[in-house]
Amino acid sequence: MKALDQLHDISRILASHDIDSPEKEAEIILRSAIDIGLADIYRDDPELNPDQIQTIEQTVSRRINREPLQYIIGHVDFMGLKLLVGKGVLIPRPETELMAEIAMKRVKGQGASRFVPNSIPRGKGTDSPLRILDLCTGSGCLALALAKEFPDAEVYGVDISDVALSYAKKNAELNNIGNVTFLRGNLFDPFTELLTLDSKLYVFDLIISNPPYIKTADVRDLQPEIRDWEPLNALDGGVNGLDYYREIIPAARQFLKPDGILMFELGINCADDVKEMLRTSGYSDIELIKDYAGIERIAVGEWGGH
Repeated sequence: MKALDQLHDISRILASHDIDSPEKEAEIILRSAIDIGLADIYRDDPELNPDQIQTIEQTVSRRINREPLQYIIGHVDFMGLKLLVGKGVLIPRPETELMAEIAMKRVKGQGASRFVPNSIPRGKGTDSPLRILDLCTGSGCLALALAKEFPDAEVYGVDISDVALSYAKKNAELNNIGNVTFLRGNLFDPFTELLTLDSKLYVFDLIISNPPYIKTADVRDLQPEIRDWEPLNALDGGVNGLDYYREIIPAARQFLKPDGILMFELGINCADDVKEMLRTSGYSDIELIKDYAGIERIAVGEWGGH
């Protein structure tokens, strides 16, 4: 069978099972199975061999059972990184890429040039390396994107899930990123005792988080790809979807340097609540940023150190 005929068949089957964006997913499935670029497929329309056809059929069978395509393919692209994903780890979304881009701009705007490279011993100047903490790191997407962008930074990612951390560590190795450390624990727990030992070493210029933010009652109404496959503990943010913001916002103050940045991805209709939490906790220059769909998706605040 020719590739373009197979492409049309895949798209038709996916559409008949109410899969969103069947044409786009069909292209991904075909491209992954025969391992050539999309332009080459349309230009050359190669003949598929039996093994390739079998791979496609197996992938389609899993997909129409609503298994996420990213889990089937085994990876996802994020900010130029190839990230391994599978059951037990949240799949990175475009909204999180947007937050990574904004975080990079904010750090640079704060004057990343003032941070000395890690190779310069501490104590020989008034500056210190750029330090970044990613809470609820999951696949490590944010920590790794920021570590790649700022190769002299010290980046930490924290998650309570052993499965997620195993993916994050593999992704660091896969992308040859060595300036990130992944730690198991609940939010700031890995640093609480260390902070008492060295109050300067474990404070951060940026704390960023894509926490669970779906209301508990809304989890059952999510798409089956999300509800039945992605980890519940990475989705459920409590009755109002605000549990993690309530915990992180006040606690982050002791882990941020003066003028340090706290940044969140937001659930739908929780922006005003999070903004008020930031305000009443003493953060300033609070900003809400809309995503590509016009939804207030990102909250940013600065900690003045008082």
